[in-house]
Amino acid sequence: MSDLVKKDDGGGLLGVLHGTGGLVVPKPFEREIYLFTTHVAGTTHIDNIFDIEKHLNIDDKLLFFREDNPHDEKAIRVETLQKEKIGYVPRGDNAVFSRLMDAGKELYARIKDKETVDEWLRIEIDIYLKD
Repeated sequence: MSDLVKKDDGGGLLGVLHGTGGLVVPKPFEREIYLFTTHVAGTTHIDNIFDIEKHLNIDDKLLFFREDNPHDEKAIRVETLQKEKIGYVPRGDNAVFSRLMDAGKELYARIKDKETVDEWLRIEIDIYLKD
């Protein structure tokens, strides 16, 4: 039982309850709410995007992070679960999503489709709110 409540390593029961123990336990009544379909912008500016693309599959989860960006104050960076940056939510689509994230809401995406068009990797995504 003492292994379950260890504080020092982020594991055990406290790690599970706080989401740091590697085990994901859904909260009661937790759900994902579909919000919008768009694409990942800026993939042409990612040096190793075609190496990363080999590991991207339909329905893979992508993480969103707000970014301090001088070109777009509402910038939302898109990363894989392995912390690889693949681009951004398009500027024309990020106003509402950035406000939700700034208010503490958890947003993420799932890959809907991907295709290579000339030298451009188009990644279509569905955006979800975790509620």
